[in-house]
Amino acid sequence: MSCCSAEIGLDISLSRAGCSADELAIASRDLGNGLRRSVLSIPTMHCAACIGAVEAILVGVPGVEQARANLTLRRVTIDWRRDRHSAPDLLGALAAIGYQADLPTAEIDGEDKVLAGLVRALAVAGFCSMNIMLLSVSVWSGADGETRQTFHAISALLALPAVFYGGAGFYRSAWQALSHGRTNMDVPISVGIILTFALSVYDTITDAPHAYFEAATSLIFVLLIGRVLDHAMRRKARSAVAALTRLIPRGASVVQPDGRLDYVELGEIEAGMRLAIATGARVPTDGVVEDGSAELDAALITGESLWRNVRAGESVRAGELNLANPFVLRSTAAPADSTVAEMTRMIEAAENGRSRFRRLADRAAGLYAPVVHSLAALAFVAWFLVTGNLHTALTVSVAVLIITCPCALGLAVPMVQVVLARRLFERGVMATDGSAFERLRKIDTVVFDKTGTLTTGMPRLANLAGIAPEALGLAAALARNSSHPVAGAIAAAAVSTDASPAFADIREEAGMGLEGRLGDDVYRLGRPEWALSAQDTSATTVLSKNGEAVAHFHFGEDIRRGARDLVRTLKNRGLDVVLLSGDGPEAVKTVAGALGIADRRARLLPAGKVHAVKNLQAAGRRVLMIGDGINDAPALRVADASMAPTSASDVGRSAADLVFLGNDLGVVMDVFDNVEKANGLIRQNFALAAFYNLASLPIALSGHVTPLIAALAMSSSSLIVVANALRLARTPESSAAIATLTAEASA
Repeated sequence: MSCCSAEIGLDISLSRAGCSADELAIASRDLGNGLRRSVLSIPTMHCAACIGAVEAILVGVPGVEQARANLTLRRVTIDWRRDRHSAPDLLGALAAIGYQADLPTAEIDGEDKVLAGLVRALAVAGFCSMNIMLLSVSVWSGADGETRQTFHAISALLALPAVFYGGAGFYRSAWQALSHGRTNMDVPISVGIILTFALSVYDTITDAPHAYFEAATSLIFVLLIGRVLDHAMRRKARSAVAALTRLIPRGASVVQPDGRLDYVELGEIEAGMRLAIATGARVPTDGVVEDGSAELDAALITGESLWRNVRAGESVRAGELNLANPFVLRSTAAPADSTVAEMTRMIEAAENGRSRFRRLADRAAGLYAPVVHSLAALAFVAWFLVTGNLHTALTVSVAVLIITCPCALGLAVPMVQVVLARRLFERGVMATDGSAFERLRKIDTVVFDKTGTLTTGMPRLANLAGIAPEALGLAAALARNSSHPVAGAIAAAAVSTDASPAFADIREEAGMGLEGRLGDDVYRLGRPEWALSAQDTSATTVLSKNGEAVAHFHFGEDIRRGARDLVRTLKNRGLDVVLLSGDGPEAVKTVAGALGIADRRARLLPAGKVHAVKNLQAAGRRVLMIGDGINDAPALRVADASMAPTSASDVGRSAADLVFLGNDLGVVMDVFDNVEKANGLIRQNFALAAFYNLASLPIALSGHVTPLIAALAMSSSSLIVVANALRLARTPESSAAIATLTAEASA
């Protein structure tokens, strides 16, 4: 459930008192043709109504061409043009409707204070409501006189922390909306809570037979349950950009003209600087190798598992990891304009688009506030005119507010999502974004990455049968002295060979291979141009003796278990299958041919994958992206829904909506099947919530419902919705799935 009080019990504090218009202009990016882009952080933006209000006010500012709010990141992206010599007053426009904005600052890992505040408020409301309910049972059972009065007084004291602490977020949100001429779901909720509490205090003082403290506290408790669940889902979705940013070093060593090294912060690096990149360090920005050579792990950018050798004059991209030999890099871009920065912007841009996918609960709840306000006011006026009794009129109007509270509506989606998340975990899949369950239902195209997704991601010796055991033993003896993936594949293939020969003077040439002496002979294992005295392009890796070829090695990748069955099943269900990879054409062709995938594309960088996915979406397709690498993260975010294996990079897992834990791709079909069942339950829950409101509202308006009965009816409707959601977990496959997953983990 999305509401404007997600930050329960938390005071928002910005990093600064606010930025000026000049600071905002300086921090903006030039998009060309006079167009600039600014990003603002709006911590108090919490629901679909907030998105609409923020975007509407900004688009109305002269000079603003486009505004896109991102609910997950609590940010808004604005494209604008200067009006003569000044930037548009974006901050003033937002402040006019009650939103304080500032330039975003880097996220710091730590406790989620918002979630902690929500949980504290939930705990207080739960403790108070349960204890008040115990006292109320005694009153309902016939306690009267001083006993009843004492129980009512104790209930009033217990209700104080629940009403004033647990419900504080509702009141703040309602006041913010009303003070700026708007309304939201928290307005009738706040009115209902306050009036119920005030009426109960009055009834306690006047020794009335009934008080309704349990109604007010139960209302707060049930609402907070939905908001805790919703915040937990959204929090997971915000981690992709932060995870990607953490991979880049905080600074670098600049080589001065006199050879001295000076450390500078990442933000101080500029194009043209000479940077010293140490072994084991990650490249901070894009550049060209000026001096030295090295082997780089480019998995972050291309997704390829094999390392690449770079020499002077060759380009290097931010995020690549230096595995061998320090070198000097001349930067060609500031970190803010590097490849990784562009990937980060692509992820955020895709999340902006995804924020526009309004959940079913948001759309249904959008009609709630104005309708309930009108009905409660009408009931109050009508009953006061008919009876002339202010207490009776107020009791009926409060009952209308409580009985129509959208608790069942608010739980309709998050409860099914939580049960589905547990159900999928039993099947070996973790959900990181609950809204993906709604999007998955409409998928008609499945896009796969190759390395690490359809394949295991590690090289495998493909021509083992054609290599003499003696040659394999020699190669393995050298290979065991390197951590290179190719060396690991050779060593793994030779586990059954006899004792390895003892090489002397073993050394590793960065980017070339291994060399060792055996008696008077020199053996080399590596690239043909280095290991052989004569040119040989028949293999990527050779074993040579004194410059003469001894054995040639060819490598391939193992197809991931379940990949063939998955592709076949997807096709049988009428879904299109596409393969996008950063690997070379031959490797992509081999895997695509083995799996029967006709639509394949090779040598794609992150932007290329994003472009391919967007082209499919422009053609009207609903795309599910399945990938594992950091380079897949932007495409995972821009797709309508996304999945990644647990072996994926941290950023890949964070960017994905779903992560499968095992090695079997067959769980993808389990996701489709369970999502279809879950969406059916969501529709049923909406129907149940609608039936409840249609049936209970006339009874409340007729005066036959007290606030207590209204609270019980509201709670009962919520319990019915929860019970219906739990039906998803009661299937015979669950226990079998747990057993299968446990066996796989043990293996």
